[in-house]
Amino acid sequence: MGIVNFRKIMIATDGSVCSRIAANYAIELARLSGGTIYAVYVVSTDYFSSMAVDFDWERMNEALKKEGHSAVNYVKRAGEMERVNVDPILLEGHPAEELIRYAEDNEMDVVIMGTLGKTGLDRLLLGSVAEKVVRHCKVPVMVISEKCKYRG
Repeated sequence: MGIVNFRKIMIATDGSVCSRIAANYAIELARLSGGTIYAVYVVSTDYFSSMAVDFDWERMNEALKKEGHSAVNYVKRAGEMERVNVDPILLEGHPAEELIRYAEDNEMDVVIMGTLGKTGLDRLLLGSVAEKVVRHCKVPVMVISEKCKYRG
């Protein structure tokens, strides 16, 4: 049994405080392993199924994309400060499904994500997206609690 090599590290980000804490751990892991970070934000299409027909979909989608660019660029800037390569990725769809698909299709070595996203306490212990990724992803998943304080 060999040593695990973390060369392709995926951070699932939504710009929340919890995902920023998780990003710090991902950046440190990448710095130590010489790996690359793939900062992934999913523009959720879940919102669209519950909106009124006359809702301004285009404006909502643009706002979510802007939020996504901000989230992945935060990780990119933080990585650059530590001389870590960060590839920002924006996807669209159902967050858990898209995160799992991206991690598996791109053969990530590990997925790092926060326990809770911007929607707060969706579940009692784990955010619903994090829970689905942990349960169904074939790639190892490291989940960082919002209570963790990065000591880097």
